[in-house]
Amino acid sequence: MEDVGTGVTAFERGDAVTVLPSVRPLGFGTYGETILVPDVAVVAQPPELSAVEAAALWVAHLTAYAPLVEIAEVGPGDVVLINAASSSVGLAAISIVRRLNATPVALTRTRRKADLLLRLGAAVIVTDEEDVVGRTHALTAGAGARVAFDAVAGPALTTLLHALAPGGIVVQYGLLSQEPMLFPLDVSARKLTITGYRLDLATDTELRRRAYRFVKDGVAAGAIRPVVADTFPLSAAAAAHAVLERNTHVGKIVLIP
Repeated sequence: MEDVGTGVTAFERGDAVTVLPSVRPLGFGTYGETILVPDVAVVAQPPELSAVEAAALWVAHLTAYAPLVEIAEVGPGDVVLINAASSSVGLAAISIVRRLNATPVALTRTRRKADLLLRLGAAVIVTDEEDVVGRTHALTAGAGARVAFDAVAGPALTTLLHALAPGGIVVQYGLLSQEPMLFPLDVSARKLTITGYRLDLATDTELRRRAYRFVKDGVAAGAIRPVVADTFPLSAAAAAHAVLERNTHVGKIVLIP
């Protein structure tokens, strides 16, 4: 941190910090060697991580924190379905579910990334080529999963609802599918909860404090570690975006000024 404005008390010049570019509604960019951001969009870098690792940590883990910890209240013994599991948020969700002593079930399109997902903490891999509902019920002795964390929506949300136990909850945070969402007729009878989440920590100071503490404690304990797929110099931002668009990477791509 090169300097702070009048009234900023949480940080001072020279602090090692990370910027949260997804905090809204703030309207600022971060592709630059020097940037100006509000203090609400800055968090201290955990001492256990390098600057690159810290850059890859926060957005994914903060996105997964509130849905899993505060909304679904995941706890010991819960089975949690996580689709788009090889995404950065999916990987963060796996580590958070593990941290909560629950069982993360990674849903992914094919088995191409299955071994890596297992190494990164997934308890079970289920692919779109399989019967997701049948596998889930087999894994839970017929009960179904209590929680689902949905990045896809569309038909995938319908599948998750069929895979939930009575009284289960799905937290929907992404729209990768862009297809209509159809709800089973028994949603009400099975007392299922469907809710959404959007990462916006700018207006909830207490949520932000709890989220930061949970992630920092997880890092310090070795239970949370960001996955960095690759790094690029800022001058090669176009090449980094080309890699993103190919969607073959696992983890975060970090630009280095």
